Amino acid sequence: MRIEVLVDVKTTLGEGPLWDVDEQRLYWIDSFDGRVFRSTADGRELRSWDVPQKIGSMALRRSGGAVLSLQRGFHLLDFNTGDVELIHDPEPGLTANRINDGKVDKAGRFVAGSMDTMEEGPNGALYSLGPDLKVTKLDQGIVCSNGPCWSPDGKLFYFADTWSGEIWVYDYDQVTGAVSNRRTFTKIDTSRGGAADGSTVDSEGFLWNAQVYDGKIIRYAPDGSVDRVIEMPVKKVTSVMFGGPDLDILYVTSMAKPPLPRFPGDGVLRGSLFAIYDLGIQGVPEPRFAG
Repeated sequence: MRIEVLVDVKTTLGEGPLWDVDEQRLYWIDSFDGRVFRSTADGRELRSWDVPQKIGSMALRRSGGAVLSLQRGFHLLDFNTGDVELIHDPEPGLTANRINDGKVDKAGRFVAGSMDTMEEGPNGALYSLGPDLKVTKLDQGIVCSNGPCWSPDGKLFYFADTWSGEIWVYDYDQVTGAVSNRRTFTKIDTSRGGAADGSTVDSEGFLWNAQVYDGKIIRYAPDGSVDRVIEMPVKKVTSVMFGGPDLDILYVTSMAKPPLPRFPGDGVLRGSLFAIYDLGIQGVPEPRFAG
């Protein structure tokens, strides 16, 4: 195994690595600076797009362009023009909230949750944006939504409220997009100041989670037990995704500046996009949004 800095763009809050198998390109975002990045698997041909608000996550559309979770709701991005169009703001009265982490299920729904920007109150919720562009609330009472992903067969949905100290798993209805039977998948050791951030699932059904502020990437077995721990060269790792031509490179985003003063700083590599090679494990292709 080897860890390399792929792109050193010093993202203020790097998030959401996304590998697209059709384009053979890697996308990621800077949540606080409102920017979408794209590069080749090895970090070349760097391009970026500015968006008008803080961005929590993005996914590519089957019809072209991207769907975004911005501070004030769900939007569409046209890569050719750079135009951003509002779809729907599910929380118009909750001005202290913003929409955060999201991914796409096998049926093409974009599932994303909101968060309290001070990361204190349970004011957030989990939403599903359907191909018809209608929004459905799936869960609520969430402080900081993070780490949505599915088991390879799509029947289980993983999700974390970062400061709950747990990653949850739900039963997922692939026909309706409904979640049920929420239970604890695994507990996070928050005594070191770390917490669960972005996640992905590999082809063997193991879950990989970035433990933000603790500088660890942890692979969990399907029963929730710890299978592997990777120590990263920075503490503020934020999310993970497998990509590359063979889906065997683990991309890891990080932040250059913590969102709140109470969180720790980091070293010279802060804000870099990392690539981890030679893990001997493959990911699964990421679906595109059907709307």
